[in-house]
Amino acid sequence: MKKCVITVVGKDTVGIIAKVCTYLAETKINILDISQTIVSGYFNMMMIVDLSGSNKNYDEVIESLDKLGTEIGVSIKCQREEIFDMMHRI
Repeated sequence: MKKCVITVVGKDTVGIIAKVCTYLAETKINILDISQTIVSGYFNMMMIVDLSGSNKNYDEVIESLDKLGTEIGVSIKCQREEIFDMMHRI
């Protein structure tokens, strides 16, 4: 399994979850866990995903998610699970 952490942050608008999840489904990226909140009009979503079945490589996914984020007005970041864990270890 090739797990990654995807974060989506920005001003809340209609369709953010739909657009991100549609991209993931079309790319055959499986969502393992998902959490989202809206605080004072700002949208925040964190997902754990599995890229092992994806029809794109990791770098292509990062580039595509960055472009999608720009199109819908949010910041979308994707990090490999092991990098995310190392960065957030106390």
